[in-house]
Amino acid sequence: MKRFFHRLIFSLKMSYQYRKDLAKIYLNSPRRLQTSHLVLNDFKAQGIEVLVLDFDGVLAAHAEQTPLDALQQWLTEGLAIFGENHVFILSNKPNSQRIQYFQKNFQGVQVISGVRKKPYADGLQQIIEITQCPAAHILMVDDRLLTGVLAACIANTQVAYITHPYTNFEKRPLQESFFSLLRFSERRLMQTYCLLKKKKLSNQHKVQ
Repeated sequence: MKRFFHRLIFSLKMSYQYRKDLAKIYLNSPRRLQTSHLVLNDFKAQGIEVLVLDFDGVLAAHAEQTPLDALQQWLTEGLAIFGENHVFILSNKPNSQRIQYFQKNFQGVQVISGVRKKPYADGLQQIIEITQCPAAHILMVDDRLLTGVLAACIANTQVAYITHPYTNFEKRPLQESFFSLLRFSERRLMQTYCLLKKKKLSNQHKVQ
């Protein structure tokens, strides 16, 4: 519980510090964007060398232990495009079952564990050290503004914000509802910030 509150305070503090970056990502991200919509060759052409993926909401619904069947080929393409040991899973829940799945089915994918949870940037910093790749050439794919996206802002990596994450309300209604509420709250926070900023700019123009 103590770690949770420390992480919450850190998240609030960093979200204020990086509010402009978060707002820009929120405003510029396509609505209803899912992982399968991402064209990996396009990112490679833009200079991305390392692909970092969240799990819950990004590769599958919450608490699932394996990626969606529909993303198997997408992951295979990711390995072919970026190369082995240049595709990572950075989840706040890197349990043993998920680690074993990737070790068995996608050996070129590394699961980061033993680091502080996002929005701490420890995991991304470890990936930078492992790959010796500049942060600007690393892409974080995440569905949470104040965890993975914020961690990417702190680490100064690129980010793809998944605005329409994978869910399964029939299987886990309470859990999915909880995380949907968190995502909604994050979006509302960004909307409020953008509206206040727009109003401030409008008032400044009126004064001039």
